[in-house]
Amino acid sequence: MSDSSRRKKPLVADKRYKAAKPKATKRKPQRRKKTARKPANQRKGLVGLLQRLIRWVLRLVWRITWRVGFVAGLALFFIVGYYYTTLPPVDELLDGRARGSVTLLDREGQVFAWRGDQFGGAVTAQTVSPHLKNAIIATEDRRFYRHFGLSPRGIASAVRINLSEGRGPLQGHGGSTITQQVAKLLCLGVPFDPAVQTEEEYERDCRRGTIQRKAKEAVYALAMEAKYSKDEILTIYMNRAFLGAGARGFEAASQRYFGKSAANVSPAESAMLAGLLVAPTRFAPTNDLTRSQGRAATIVRLMNEQGYLTEAQAQEAQRNPAELSKAAEARAGGYFADWVMSSGPEFFTRKTTEDVIIKTTLDQRIQRSAEEALKWIFDNKVREGSKAQAAIVVMSADGAVRAMVGGRNTKVSGAFNRAVQAKRQTGSAFKPFVYAAALDLGYSPNDTVTDEPLTIDIPGSGPWSPRNYTNKYYGEVTLTRALQDSLNIPAVKVSEFVGRELVRQVATDFGLESDLAAGPALALGASESTLIEMTGAYAGILNGGSSVQPYGLIELSLLGDDEPLMGTGGGIGERVIQEEAARQLIYMMEKVVSEGTGQRAKFEGRQLAGKTGTTQAARDAWFVGFSADYVAGVWMGYDDNTPLTGVTGGGLPAEIWRETMARVHEGVPAKPLPMVGPIDTGRTREENRRPSGGVGGAVGLLEGLLRDILGGGSGNARPRENVSGSDR
Repeated sequence: MSDSSRRKKPLVADKRYKAAKPKATKRKPQRRKKTARKPANQRKGLVGLLQRLIRWVLRLVWRITWRVGFVAGLALFFIVGYYYTTLPPVDELLDGRARGSVTLLDREGQVFAWRGDQFGGAVTAQTVSPHLKNAIIATEDRRFYRHFGLSPRGIASAVRINLSEGRGPLQGHGGSTITQQVAKLLCLGVPFDPAVQTEEEYERDCRRGTIQRKAKEAVYALAMEAKYSKDEILTIYMNRAFLGAGARGFEAASQRYFGKSAANVSPAESAMLAGLLVAPTRFAPTNDLTRSQGRAATIVRLMNEQGYLTEAQAQEAQRNPAELSKAAEARAGGYFADWVMSSGPEFFTRKTTEDVIIKTTLDQRIQRSAEEALKWIFDNKVREGSKAQAAIVVMSADGAVRAMVGGRNTKVSGAFNRAVQAKRQTGSAFKPFVYAAALDLGYSPNDTVTDEPLTIDIPGSGPWSPRNYTNKYYGEVTLTRALQDSLNIPAVKVSEFVGRELVRQVATDFGLESDLAAGPALALGASESTLIEMTGAYAGILNGGSSVQPYGLIELSLLGDDEPLMGTGGGIGERVIQEEAARQLIYMMEKVVSEGTGQRAKFEGRQLAGKTGTTQAARDAWFVGFSADYVAGVWMGYDDNTPLTGVTGGGLPAEIWRETMARVHEGVPAKPLPMVGPIDTGRTREENRRPSGGVGGAVGLLEGLLRDILGGGSGNARPRENVSGSDR
């Protein structure tokens, strides 16, 4: 029993070993660690090599990147700092024009045209209409007040759109912030130097879109964000942006298009102005008002979506789009403004660096009358599709030009001006100067000359035989009848008798500055002249026989100055013919309208005088005439010298003249013409017939003299045509 009890002790040992088992369990984690290393040992192959290589490359890239980034950031800091130090005060950046401006006023002192770069004065983000400020933000940079000068989101969006539209990443949409656009407007601080490049080259260089240029703009934008407040950057933008029609800045544009300050524009007007930023010329309301209004409607919608306009305000703006002011509707003053600019001193007009104010002779009521008359005739009397052109000049007897139309398209600027630039043959419109020379020598309107076949032998050219327009001959006719019916042979005879040189001198003194024909065809208007010269010459007849220099400039001054720098550059000059001769000539020209070839120019209630003119093959048709108050000239023809079909000076040009002058004289009291007939000269019939003072009376003597002169071939120059090119 005792042995048995002692053998049970190993059970205690078993329990002990079982209790000790946790010690063996404590060593298991060590075996697990060894087991965890096994996978690493297993990646000692190619995969492991690649993993270690990738990790090494990533560590290398990181080391290089943070070092390069640090250096780049440091460089950017210094570059931004450099630009920061070069940025001037805001006030010095508001007017960035390379040239000055010209503002043209009519005779009443009202603005009717602008030329050059208009500025209008500085505005700020606080002084402009809140609607205008909001329209700019909504259109150009909706996150302007939240970004630091650059908009990565905007740039990424612009690149995506450009690529989707098949363009390069930097072509088309730019994604530029307003700050970046200001950097471009400032040309990164590079000033314009006319000695180095032209203004066009400078602008093109400033607008370059290369990656390098974009990077510089971004850096410059960061410098501006550091230097200026957001409102100051917006102020620079609003003053320097080009907005079409020569307007620089929103104040100039507001004045230009709406005749009001930028502080007072409505939501619709603000939207139209902001719409010009994307394409100033294309969306300028003076070029296409409907297109501009459509663009403005889009901006009104954007303003509504971004909370700048209530639904009611947006609907009001959509229902009542912005309209142009009356001055803006005139499309920059057209031909008259161009003429004044070309005739004034270059350093105060075309190449001015100052802001110039020019008061002119223009009467906007008369200008509208001329434009409406021309349109009415072409709409109602000319076949549809005709390419024929016409020009009109209206002036006072002293040469003050009141209206000018240089072509059928009246709403233009910088176009070919047929009233002052086109030199055309004058035809029978030249004949008054032939009779002016005769009357000044003492001849009477009742003196006679024989209308009969005539041949002049011109040395070196052969015989020249002028004919009347009707191909008929009327025998003995008075000078009045000869002019009234525009007879050619009497005009040639009178010219040859009094002397071509005298006729040429009278015409030149009256203001026909172009080279005049040397042969006998001088009397029939073979010479060329411009419409404004012809109208000015007729003004000399109306004012009593003194020369006239047509003018449009009354006075020129600099903006802000009280005293003008210069005054009128034209007006009445020296006497050409005696006043009595001028009054007799007016009497003869009145018969042209009342009884002769110019009857289609008549309208009730006025005494009118004038002369028709048509050149060889009807390439040019004229009517020039006057009332007691105004002188008007009309030319009609084709730019390429194509003959007119069925048109003479007594036809459509006379009708254009009538429609113009009838409108011009509305509300103007009627006055008699300053004319005197032959019976009022105080001379007897016998005195009128004496050889020393008359073409008529001593007809036999005159005809004999003419035969001697003409038979010997008066003159030695070949005429432009071998037969008369002049008609009614």
